[in-house]
Amino acid sequence: MFSSDGCGHTVLGPESGTFASINYPQTYPNNTVCEWEIRVQPSQKIIFKFGDFDIEDSTSCHLSYLRLYNGIGPGRSEFGKYCGLGIQGDKVIESESNEATVQFMSGIHVSGRGFLVSYSTSNISDLITCLDKGSHFTEPEFSKYCPAGCLTPFGDISGTIPHGYRDSSLLCMAAVHAGVVSNFLGGRINVVMSKGIPYYESTLANNVSSKLGPLSASLFTFKTNGCYGTLGMESGVIGDSQINASSVLQWHDPSGQFHVWGPEKARLKKPGSPWAAFHTDEPQWLQIDLKKEKKITGIITTGSTLGEYSFYVSAYRILSRHEGQDWKVYKEANSDLDMIFRGNSNNYQEVRNNFIPPIVARYIQINPVEWHQKAALKVELLGCQLYQPSLARAPSQSLPPLRSTGNPPKFAETTFPPVVKNNSVTPKVTKGWWKGMKQFLPAKNAEPDDTSVRYNSSEMSRLRARNASTVIQTEPAEYAQPLVAGTLRQGSSFKPEEDPEAGYSDPDGNGHYDAPVSEIYHAYAEPLPVSSPEYATPIVMEISGHPTGTLASAASCTFKSMGSTGPSVVGNPSTLSPRTEGASSGQAGYDTPKGTVIPMPAEELGYQVPNSVPHTSATSDA
Repeated sequence: MFSSDGCGHTVLGPESGTFASINYPQTYPNNTVCEWEIRVQPSQKIIFKFGDFDIEDSTSCHLSYLRLYNGIGPGRSEFGKYCGLGIQGDKVIESESNEATVQFMSGIHVSGRGFLVSYSTSNISDLITCLDKGSHFTEPEFSKYCPAGCLTPFGDISGTIPHGYRDSSLLCMAAVHAGVVSNFLGGRINVVMSKGIPYYESTLANNVSSKLGPLSASLFTFKTNGCYGTLGMESGVIGDSQINASSVLQWHDPSGQFHVWGPEKARLKKPGSPWAAFHTDEPQWLQIDLKKEKKITGIITTGSTLGEYSFYVSAYRILSRHEGQDWKVYKEANSDLDMIFRGNSNNYQEVRNNFIPPIVARYIQINPVEWHQKAALKVELLGCQLYQPSLARAPSQSLPPLRSTGNPPKFAETTFPPVVKNNSVTPKVTKGWWKGMKQFLPAKNAEPDDTSVRYNSSEMSRLRARNASTVIQTEPAEYAQPLVAGTLRQGSSFKPEEDPEAGYSDPDGNGHYDAPVSEIYHAYAEPLPVSSPEYATPIVMEISGHPTGTLASAASCTFKSMGSTGPSVVGNPSTLSPRTEGASSGQAGYDTPKGTVIPMPAEELGYQVPNSVPHTSATSDA
């Protein structure tokens, strides 16, 4: 806790925190006092690290000073008194117990910025302060501990995920913006430095606004556990019937057309109108059913995205529940207060909020508490499947082949590289052996064979058994995939099936965090050089083995939808009538190495890719 009139920015967490003198980094006022009382776990001591310290030195710290005490209350004992520039930025001070009091006193003075200090428990050896920047570190990769309270009113950042943050940005404030740590809890960050880019975006996330930034020599981004995939609002994996709302805005225009802004329209990046609530004088909500429990790590929202309708939600609560249980409101860290998330400040910009800790639930409800004109939303949820131990490692035995059912096959989530067999026949050595060899050589002007080799599930199972040792586990996706080892690159000949039930992989590629879950294994065939024939059979007299293909990484594809505008809202609202419609999926075939054709039924040649279909609406709003 803290008290009196000399206290500045303060966040005191259970394991770490940050506090500063009043007006920091400007000169503190005369004749002020503030005390901070800090308590951590009984088995720990308290480490103090100063990011900045400048208290005017006068008469040996008699008038203005910072004093540290072991303990809280009347029995406390002083163990340090500082003024002037007596504490350097790298100096660490440790208390003798799990309780400490910090007292700041200012007398009459003419200069001095004051101070900013962070603290943590003594078991954390790599604490940094809220003033540390990316440019302060030279290692290409490093791990540090950010204290709570780094969402400060001073300092700034430039950039966003996944592209990265300018090296002049404050590290811990950028980590809050990226959703890596909570401002109320702090936490560990794993940082990757890389070459800078010409331009850094301005975005709003987790109540932190990043600024536009020019070219820099380097940038940084963060490694994460990869649980930031889009859960299916934009792609259509979440069907229309899974989205409901408290009320729906609807009206007749002067031409007699009936307009409905139903809950099925609340899909991020989709052109046309959003969901909007009809009522403005009672609690409203938008509800999403994920069909099964998922780990939900964040949400992205926009307003109407239509120029003529400046409708958006500026603040909201999040509620969640399991099947058959009551709704629970997401709370502030270490508090019983409802967490109020900062929403949009206009009707078109995307705003992201992360849940730290994450939510585990089947149902999510967004409850607007403040809005502009009308409560209107387009939404995407971020997260992943719950961890399943059975998927954590590749099976040691091959699975039995799947029988054709007339539907596109659903391959197992663990896939393996195909073995390309050398089916050439060794020719007999005779006097006319050269003529015999000509039958195995390509003609001079032969056109390349466009036939693709396609593998069904039984073939993949058989191949897996004979080459299971070459399985590669994909690394969890990180914020800036091009900057870290194990990232994906284009040109692969194979890619695994997108499981519509998983829901967290975004086929449209527009998600900020689109990534596979770490427990799923994938292996891919590496593309051959364009200048050489694919899988050409060497001219040998004896063939002793069957070389396998090498492995590469998956290619990624992106699709973006163009926005459109909606009609003008005129006339009187009508009776509520929410509408829902179904979503369908498209199909795309495996693109595999060229060579020998393996016959198989046409229905087994594709894998399912969830894709949204434009909704047929009562009007042209869709």
